[in-house]
Amino acid sequence: MKIILWIVAISFLAVRPVLAGNDRTVRLLSDGYSIVEIQKNANAGDSQAQFSLGYAYAFGKNLPQDYEKAAFWYRKAAEQGFAPAQCQIAVAYVSGAGVSQNYKRAAFWFDKSARQGDSSAQYYLGLLYTQGIGVPQNDETAVFWLQKAAHQKYRAAEYDLGNAYYDGKGVLRNGEKAMFWWQKSADQGFAAAQFRLGRAYYWGDVVAQDQKVAQAWIKRAADQGHAAAQYDLGSAYYQGAGVPQGYEKAVFWWQKAADQGYAAAQFNLGNAYYQGAGVPQDYAKAVFWYQKAADQGYADAQFNLGDAYHDGEGVPQDYAKAVFWYQKAADQGDAAAQNNLGVAYARGAGVPQDRAKAVFWYQKAADQGDANAQYALGNAYYQGAGVPQSHEKAVFWWQKAADQGFVAAEYNLGVAYLKGQGLAQNKGSGKLWLQKAADKDDEAAKEALQKLSH
Repeated sequence: MKIILWIVAISFLAVRPVLAGNDRTVRLLSDGYSIVEIQKNANAGDSQAQFSLGYAYAFGKNLPQDYEKAAFWYRKAAEQGFAPAQCQIAVAYVSGAGVSQNYKRAAFWFDKSARQGDSSAQYYLGLLYTQGIGVPQNDETAVFWLQKAAHQKYRAAEYDLGNAYYDGKGVLRNGEKAMFWWQKSADQGFAAAQFRLGRAYYWGDVVAQDQKVAQAWIKRAADQGHAAAQYDLGSAYYQGAGVPQGYEKAVFWWQKAADQGYAAAQFNLGNAYYQGAGVPQDYAKAVFWYQKAADQGYADAQFNLGDAYHDGEGVPQDYAKAVFWYQKAADQGDAAAQNNLGVAYARGAGVPQDRAKAVFWYQKAADQGDANAQYALGNAYYQGAGVPQSHEKAVFWWQKAADQGFVAAEYNLGVAYLKGQGLAQNKGSGKLWLQKAADKDDEAAKEALQKLSH
């Protein structure tokens, strides 16, 4: 089983459609203006009333929710130059709410609204330029609009502007400015910025490393439901990094993130149940969470799920299902899964025996430095199993594994030196490798050394 991995969570940009009114809209709908009056004024051409009517339809405020009618009235107001309505009809074109999705039309209306100073439109227009959606991709133009919105204290824009300075996209890379804008956004309670700020302090990235400050910011984000922050906070408690070590608290936060579908947290939660760390040991629950993460393509969970089926822990033993999950992980380049897949083909466990395929997967894993696979590949060459026999290649791969302290390879390498198989005979080197194996309580190595001493 693979146990805990510290995963760097990555935040990424996305157009996040919002539907929001302004202060006057809220007053129109709640402070003495009847929906009938708003409809009358909208039909008379009042752009504010048209926008308010669109808002009412969008949110089902005093009217049945109807996105098509919402878009109709937003467009009416937008065509009269009402900036909030221009932003909202643009959002509708992005999301396809009440209109056919059309990113070029969205960009057109965001631009109209942004040029009138609407901070939401400026932000979303910046995102479109960042991603090249509806407009040609242009990092410099993206930063221009993000700056416009950030200077109006639009917290998502402050966060993304920090990202731009950190990555050097559209501006010269500047860690101090990245921290400045992340801090601005975090101080306004933006969870993604709080998380990013915490990670900067955790790694000492563009700021002096400070574990306590890191976890304080990460906790703020976690308390708002930020899944990656919840995962990281759980990992911090598991490791005792910036907070007192506590497996129960680690499990508490991983559970929060896992319940949101965060695959790394699901994997770690599975490990917690497998080990009995912070929760009573329960192989069935471990498998439950491995399955959740594996279904999302998380390679380590796929490997552990394969192990569970292979060993019959938490599920009935099933070599075919073990191979299925090892294959999934192996196809993603997981070396341990590639080795186990090789073992399955070598033994015919869950698949028809095929020594050539065994060697194929051993080679994949061995090339990544997996000592088990290097040892097995050496054995295959020694025996001529699935490959032409070659003592020289056998020794080559045993040496690779032995250099990593793999005891069986140390023994085989020692014997090869003593016999002069695959390399020049050298009794001194042979004894050296046998002693390394014997020091690890390898009985065969101890016996061989004893015979040599007589």
